[in-house]
Amino acid sequence: MKSMTRKEFIQDLSLLAAASLLPALSFAEIEVLKKSKMKLGLVTYLWGKDWDVPTLIANCAKTGINGVELRVDHAHKVMPNLSAAERVEVKKKFADSPVKIVGMGTNEQYDSPDPAKLKANIDRTKEFIKLSADIGGSGVKVKPNQFHKGVPHEKTLEQIGRSLSELGAYAADFGQQIRLEVHGNETQELPNIKTIMDNCPNRNATVCWNCNQEDLIGQGLEYNFNLVKNRFGDTVHVRELDSSDYPYQKLMNLFKDINYKGWILLECRTDPKDKVAALMDQKRIFEGMLKA
Repeated sequence: MKSMTRKEFIQDLSLLAAASLLPALSFAEIEVLKKSKMKLGLVTYLWGKDWDVPTLIANCAKTGINGVELRVDHAHKVMPNLSAAERVEVKKKFADSPVKIVGMGTNEQYDSPDPAKLKANIDRTKEFIKLSADIGGSGVKVKPNQFHKGVPHEKTLEQIGRSLSELGAYAADFGQQIRLEVHGNETQELPNIKTIMDNCPNRNATVCWNCNQEDLIGQGLEYNFNLVKNRFGDTVHVRELDSSDYPYQKLMNLFKDINYKGWILLECRTDPKDKVAALMDQKRIFEGMLKA
């Protein structure tokens, strides 16, 4: 995450100074006084996959969902084959609305033992980096994805980390961030994600938490969260926040405890008939969790 700005430091200092006049106020209560800067957005994974750009903007604006990660190969058709003029048009449509492009959600991955496939994925990622920059986004989501038979896990994790570091340096020149989604069979286990990031010295390559059941294994959610919290980027993926199979309130508390300022992006799995109403429901639940 980005370091605290001077303005934020002064605001926090002022809050502490004011609190000193109230001896009974605990540090926990001081934290409650700080308004969370987390923002709710949408991944066009299922709920937005059939919406073109104008519909996506209109539906998000209706619901107060002010950020979108554009998943590739969806009806919005924002892909690297757009011309320069078309990229300008997409950027303007979002700039003229309350909805911000958070970035591109790709399927690019760096686990292949085939050097030609690895290079092709890195080169393709660079095209998405340029696309995101041209349309006003701030980063590109990528995946670790999988292990391969006959290849030591440590070698694969190191290769992914090195690839991310190269891409982090490249993306920085375009004002973009690389966001590694916690994803893939076994690779999504947090100790493996930590190993990847330990092999990725460029800090512009970051972790996108993904709310998998694997987050809860081993020593549990908080332990696994702490393994990678120093590498979080500007995006987090969540499913429906009212799902009973994941401790979303506890997760929101953990992010609030580290003063997270990024996007909590809905990557929902269900297929409600009225997706605009469903988004409104999720927004209400999210706001309730921030207050809880």
